[in-house]
Amino acid sequence: MIAYAIAGTVRFDIEKDVLGIDTAGNEVRLKDIWPTDAEIDAVVKAAVKPEQFRKVYNPMFNVRVEHGEKVSPLYAWRPRSTYIRRPPYWEGALAGERTLRGMRPLAVLPDNITTDHLSPSNAILPSSAAGEYLARMGLPEEDFNSYATHRGDHLTAQRATFANPKLFNEMVRNEDGSVKQGSLARVEPEGKVMRMWEAIETYMERKQPLIIIAGADYGQGSSRDWAAKGVRLAGVEAIAAEGFERIHRTNLIGMGVLPLEFKPGTNRNTLGIDGTETYDVIGLRTPRTDLTLVITRRNGEVLKVPMTCRLDSDEEVAIYEAGGVLQRFAQDFLEASHA
Repeated sequence: MIAYAIAGTVRFDIEKDVLGIDTAGNEVRLKDIWPTDAEIDAVVKAAVKPEQFRKVYNPMFNVRVEHGEKVSPLYAWRPRSTYIRRPPYWEGALAGERTLRGMRPLAVLPDNITTDHLSPSNAILPSSAAGEYLARMGLPEEDFNSYATHRGDHLTAQRATFANPKLFNEMVRNEDGSVKQGSLARVEPEGKVMRMWEAIETYMERKQPLIIIAGADYGQGSSRDWAAKGVRLAGVEAIAAEGFERIHRTNLIGMGVLPLEFKPGTNRNTLGIDGTETYDVIGLRTPRTDLTLVITRRNGEVLKVPMTCRLDSDEEVAIYEAGGVLQRFAQDFLEASHA
């Protein structure tokens, strides 16, 4: 940074370009003023002493508590906290069996769905599902902050799932047939349109397994964890898309969500998907094998669509089959403790 400051611009080849001219008129480059390893070692040796570290760390590790009440090693979770709450990753939807049977679409989505569509990090509005929840918890509006600041409270963060007002869920349409913009969903089989969070709550109460149908480049953007956590806690068991962003695909597997990829030339439009269908996934899950997505239309018609299983390695298969990365870690820990 100092070299760029001397040069006066970042549009500068720091290895080759001239930094300046010395008093003798010679060109000066970074290599001319960069200290040698020996010079750096000499400065460190002269300035950094072992006593400096002993002074800080010896007292830290010599602390002994000889009196007072016994302190629990477990964190005292506060039941009314809206910032940090005991995680639910060992219970509820994550503790149940993933059947990959009878799934209903939570959303049918276009290309280029980003993690900000899946889990926005912007300010929480009072009219949003999360804002209404925080108000019920007694939090004043000026303290709502953003979804990102409440990511340690799953009850707030869950309400951010598909809460982006710029979302286009193709299951929700205007009278002219165009897709209606907003954080909206259509609950089936009733066909009732409601806010996304209310739809998720409805399906959670029914213990209805869900699927998301999407276009290309699903999950692009920043690799925010709640983009995968939110859909899994909602009961989503699989994502069928034309393609996945690399990191988000990995995060989905880490939460126990199965990524399925349409074959080239096949997509939600060629299949005539409208969200009234139910879905099953059939086949043995091995790395990048072909699985069958069985689509049952409302009129009883059945389509069998070959899909690529986007569990790309044996390790990813093992993580998915365990239920997610936390469950896999727990299995490894228990096996090691019994060995």
